[in-house]
Amino acid sequence: MDDETRAELAELRQSIDNIDAALTHLLAERFKATQRVGRLKAKRGLPPSDPERERVQTARLRALAIEAQLDPAFAEKWFNFIVAEVIHHHEQIASTGTITTPQP
Repeated sequence: MDDETRAELAELRQSIDNIDAALTHLLAERFKATQRVGRLKAKRGLPPSDPERERVQTARLRALAIEAQLDPAFAEKWFNFIVAEVIHHHEQIASTGTITTPQP
């Protein structure tokens, strides 16, 4: 690999690394908010999942993905993965009052 290609790759990868860091921080904030929702649901005896909210959010995120030129099927898979984890957290909160988060 020539020096010019190596330098260009390094620059692009630095940008990707910055985006990954931002996404990690955004996900952490999102889960802090959804855990507060989970505590409220547990306190009020509400179910861990809300299928209607999930349906509306899925449609909204698919539309946003199309607008952003991102594959809407990928956006939906990502959202479903996140929602599954959120529901798992809400179930943990309802049954134990807390969330078990692995520590490094």
